[in-house]
Amino acid sequence: MQEQVDERGQEQDRERRGLLRIGLAEVYNPSMVPTLNPGDQLVVQYGAVVRPGDVVVLRHPFRQDLLIVKRAVERREGGWWVRGDNPLVENDSREFGAVPEEFVVARALVRLRRPPEAGQRSAGAVLSWLASALRPVRSLPAGASAARLSRRLRAR
Repeated sequence: MQEQVDERGQEQDRERRGLLRIGLAEVYNPSMVPTLNPGDQLVVQYGAVVRPGDVVVLRHPFRQDLLIVKRAVERREGGWWVRGDNPLVENDSREFGAVPEEFVVARALVRLRRPPEAGQRSAGAVLSWLASALRPVRSLPAGASAARLSRRLRAR
């Protein structure tokens, strides 16, 4: 148990010094709708400390070559309990249980919306896209639902 605490302390120290890598991940399926849509890109921080409510990129427990995007709900025995924000998609811990901590690859920092299709590039569509294209991916406050948070983010 002491090793785990030491590893977390080292991770937090690296995070404070800015030594963690930043990258991009693309969302391909609707499991995080309405927070994230297929085609959205995420600016992620690899190896970052994860807290409940964070949006994370992780290896699928049954197919480690497949990366998925979910919300870390809580730490349980055996790892992180993760859920998608879309209640209609159950490809998350309800299906595969807690995900081992070492399968969590990165924490999402910022969402980038894809630009409007070529046929939809009116001035209004472009302005609307600009207003919502870049948003921080926020952690859920304790007791908040993903749908309520997403509506709040979209309303701004």
